[in-house]
Amino acid sequence: MTNTKLVSSIDAVARSRLETIDLGASLVDVAKRLSDTQIALVVVCDPDGTMVGVITETDVVRQIGRCGESACTTAAADVMTRNVTSCRPTDSLLDVLSMMEKRGLVHVPVIDEGSRPSGVVNARDALRALMAEEKYEASLLRDYVMGIGYR
Repeated sequence: MTNTKLVSSIDAVARSRLETIDLGASLVDVAKRLSDTQIALVVVCDPDGTMVGVITETDVVRQIGRCGESACTTAAADVMTRNVTSCRPTDSLLDVLSMMEKRGLVHVPVIDEGSRPSGVVNARDALRALMAEEKYEASLLRDYVMGIGYR
């Protein structure tokens, strides 16, 4: 069995995981956005809506730890990761999950042709979708072999 499920197959959950913030935002704004959600990654966008970077909860904690006793007034642009690993809706979910594993990533932004974010793939969501498809295919194969035929 080959798994051909695409990133677009989990579009609804990927969209629900998307949080964006303006390039000019402060790190405090990013921290507030992250604390108001169950999301661990914020996509930083320029005024045109193009992705220019990402900031994770780990990035925020690391930077606040460096601020010491003073108020942390760091700009999001100074903390974000600029060389972002991303994927497209037409990419294979299995390929994206494999790439995430190799690079040690838990979240990957989904972008369109203009580098505008449309969602965020979470490794757990991708794995669930792939496992569900495999279980369904195994069930069809078992029914066929047992003489029940395809559903």
